Parts: sequence; structure tokens; C-alpha cells
Amino acid sequence: MLKVLIPTLMLVPTAWMAPHKWLWPTTLMHSLLIALTSFFWLLNTAETGWSSLNFYMATDSLSTPLLVLTCWLLPLMILASQNHTASEPLNRQRMYLTLLTSLQIFLILAFGATEIIMFYVMFEATLIPTLILITRWGNQTERLNAGVYFLFYTLAGSLPLLVALLLLQNSTGTLSLLTIQYSDPVELSSYAHKLWWAGCLLAFLVKMPLYGVHLWLPKAHVEAPIAGSMILAAVLLKLGGYGMMRMVVMLEPLTKELSYPFIVFALWGVIMTGSICLRQTDLKSLIAYSSVSHMGLVVGGILIQTPWGFSGALILMIAHGLASSALFCLANTSYERTHSRTMLLARGLQMVLPLMTAWWFIASLANLALPPLPNLMGELMIITSLFNWSWWTIILTGAGTLITASYSLYMFLMSQRGPLPAHILALAPSHTREHLLLALHLLPLILLILKPELIWGWAS
Repeated sequence: MLKVLIPTLMLVPTAWMAPHKWLWPTTLMHSLLIALTSFFWLLNTAETGWSSLNFYMATDSLSTPLLVLTCWLLPLMILASQNHTASEPLNRQRMYLTLLTSLQIFLILAFGATEIIMFYVMFEATLIPTLILITRWGNQTERLNAGVYFLFYTLAGSLPLLVALLLLQNSTGTLSLLTIQYSDPVELSSYAHKLWWAGCLLAFLVKMPLYGVHLWLPKAHVEAPIAGSMILAAVLLKLGGYGMMRMVVMLEPLTKELSYPFIVFALWGVIMTGSICLRQTDLKSLIAYSSVSHMGLVVGGILIQTPWGFSGALILMIAHGLASSALFCLANTSYERTHSRTMLLARGLQMVLPLMTAWWFIASLANLALPPLPNLMGELMIITSLFNWSWWTIILTGAGTLITASYSLYMFLMSQRGPLPAHILALAPSHTREHLLLALHLLPLILLILKPELIWGWAS
């Protein structure tokens, strides 16, 4: 744990002390080395137990893939942000890098925590850097509004969680994930217990986000700078799924009955947000709504509590993290050139940037779950386990996959194909930096086809 955490902490002084011309290369190199070091965690995922253990930080086969994804994303965010922060004063660039690093520190501490209260504190701490990123570096005037939505939705959801955790501590005497699985199951019978159950999951459902409490997400995504969108889509939404997987194990006898409305909301959300995507004019907003629909599947997979559902949810979380982050990077490359996110105004880009179109194609196919990509593995496992739970779900999930394919192709055709609009005259060529950025997103996704057991979690 420390061989990743300490170098990440040391990125902060590096960002403030590096000379101006070396600022971006040194932080990028440093964070890439951290990301490569984090691969050592994947060596022992075959064991189902905990490893690299002290009392506060440990990894198991559920948190390891998410930890590696977190570390992998920092160099990619630094690569993506280099161009649009170049015109800013030096101190603001340093501050930007410090915020990205602090996000990574909080996320490593959240995914590695064995104590649930420590997980809760880090879960909340990720709010602060993200909020500053959205409200300070966002593009439009709406950004303060987006920040307020983001803050209040998340806080309103997570205050009941704190009370629920303190109650749990009171009744079982421990909140350590290592020992809590051996404590006696709580007798949950009264009305208050049902409220406690809801309190435990509400924070994570808002963070996921579940359809119905998802309104903060499209706002936050559209207003955030590219690094904010990437970390939100790739890792912060996964915090909700990870927390749910950890908590649902302890809420045993109640979940069977109480999870019905949430599963219904999740699957209905898959269809509703997919339909919203088909009507979207704003490119970033479309990708943001597609995240909500994918996360709806994950919520369903977790709440029915089968090993297949769990590992399908984990696979889909990792695969979606890489694919949707790549789509945000692509949206950003076209935004930096045309200064518009409206798909009608910036279309037909295949004529100008043919190589970028190749990346768009791969990323769109990953988003619609093309076989044999991990996105398909995750979706299939969740859909089959839901079908096994109740065969009615096949109507919702089937329609959902159909709509997903439709809007992914719609997004690709709208942004890349067709005639070039007359107002687009001179576009900057695509840079090596952007190709490297997309290769580092999509290569891990393609390589995971060869060794999917790295992200299978407990089922392997």
C-alpha cells in the first residue's frame, strides 16, 4: 500500500517545486510510475482473502481493480489537461495538479480502507477537490449551479449513512470489514430497521447515481473541465458501487424484500436515460446520461446479491470507467477545436481528423458493449443473473441494450460522418499527446479481453 501512497503524497511538493518548463513532464512521469507500481496489486487477486494487510489499509479482489483504475487515471488526466490549462498562470496550473493528486490520495484511502468510518470520511473528502475543479475550472456560467447540485445531492444522501454506521457500530461493536463478516447477523424486524437499511444504501445510490437522484450528474459532467469529467465518470461513480457491495453483505435478511423498488428504478432508469440520450444535442450531456444508464445495470446486479451479479457489476464498472473516460477525452478534443459541444455544429469531423474517427469508433463500440470487450462480459453477467432472479427483467434489460446501441451509433454518426459544416474552416491537427491518451484508455480495455479474471472479483 505505502509504495503507492507515499509517492502519490510526494506528487504534491513535486507539483509546487518543479520549474515551469518541467512541471507537466515531471508530474506525468511520476504519476505514470505510480500507476505502473500499482499493477503489483494484481498479482494476488486469485486469493479471495485480504492481502498487504495492516489494520487500516488492505486490498482484496474487490478493491484491487478499482485501486489500479484510480492510479491509472491520474497520468491520463494530466495528459488530457495539459492543453487547456497552458494559458493559465503558473500557480493555477500547480493548484490544478495538486487537486488531481489529492483526489487520487483520497480515492486510494477510500478503496483501501478496512474500517468503514475511514471509507466514509474519504468518500466525503473526494467531494472537495471535485467541487473546486467544477466551480473554478468549469467552462460555462452554469458551473456554480452544477457545483451546488453536486454538493447537496451527495451530502443529503450521505448524512443518513453516517447515522446508520454509528448505529451499526453500537450494535455490533466493530466497523472493521475484516471482522464484521464474522459477527452475528443483525435481527432486522422493526420499521426503524427498514429506515436504517435505506440509510445504509442511500448515499451510494445517489453517488452511483440511481435514476431519480441522478440530476446532479449531467450538470456536473457538462460543466466540469476534462479532468473533472474523466475522474467523475471513471472512478467517483464507482465509489458508490464499491460501497454498496461492501454494505449489502451486512444487510442480509432485509435486502430480499426491500430492494425491489430500487431494482425497478434502476432498470427503468436504463430505459429512460437511454431514451434521453437519443434526444440529446449536447455531446458531453449524452455521454453523462449514458453513464447513468450503465450504472443502473450495476445497481441491479449488486442488489440481487448473487456471485454472478457481483462480478458482472465489478467488470462493468471497470470497463465503463475506461470507455466513458475515453469518450469524454474525445468530446474534449473536438471541443478544443470547434469550441462547441452542440453535435449539430461540430459534425462530419472524419473529413478533417480521420485518425480521431478511428478512436471514436472503438470507444463508441466499447460503449455499446461489442463482443468480446469486457463491457459485454459485465452486461451479460448482470442481465443473465437478473433474468435468473425474475424473467420479467429481460424486457427492460433487452430494451436497454437496444437503446444503448442506438444512441452510441447516433453519437458516432452525428459527430464523425456526413458533410463538414461550412463554418468549420481551419482546425488544428490532432496531436501525438491525444493519440497517446486514447491509446492508454482503450488498450487496457482490449487487453482485459485476454485476462478478464483480473477484474472478476470474488467469483473467480
